[in-house]
Amino acid sequence: MNNESTHRELVEACKRNDRQAQYRLYELYSQAMYNICLRMLNDAEEAQDVLQNSFIDVFTKLNYFQYKSTIGAWIRRVVINNCINHLKKRRLNLVPLENYHQAEIEETSEATYSDLSVEKVKQHVQQLSDGYRTVLTLYLFEGYDHTEIAEIMNISVSTSKSQYNRAKKRLRELMIE
Repeated sequence: MNNESTHRELVEACKRNDRQAQYRLYELYSQAMYNICLRMLNDAEEAQDVLQNSFIDVFTKLNYFQYKSTIGAWIRRVVINNCINHLKKRRLNLVPLENYHQAEIEETSEATYSDLSVEKVKQHVQQLSDGYRTVLTLYLFEGYDHTEIAEIMNISVSTSKSQYNRAKKRLRELMIE
């Protein structure tokens, strides 16, 4: 039995409200989804809350899942949408590209970044504003393109690109400081 059919059986059991199957699905995906929440929200308690609400949504809306993607990708989309909605409640401010002409980003030598650890980079990402961090996370860590990010966040593609470029610039500044 392959992984796909195992997950299909698990999903079907969850659709029948099998509590053990729901717990297994939660166990399979909760840590990865929590990491997404934490990267996007930058607050452990809020991340935990959004994660729990996301799994409530997953289990109540599972009948809409049609196997057009993997269950993990579908859950990830629910989690990301919930994170974005949570950030919107915190008044996520984005500035459209049309109102901004970005100067050339200075190239910095690799030597400047040679003493950075993964933990330091994570800390710098957490210091970004909600808008910057969200777009950067969706683009770099979750693999969405700007068209998808624009659709998810209900913004223009140019706004997504400008937020991403601004986030990179600000991240460079933080790493140099």
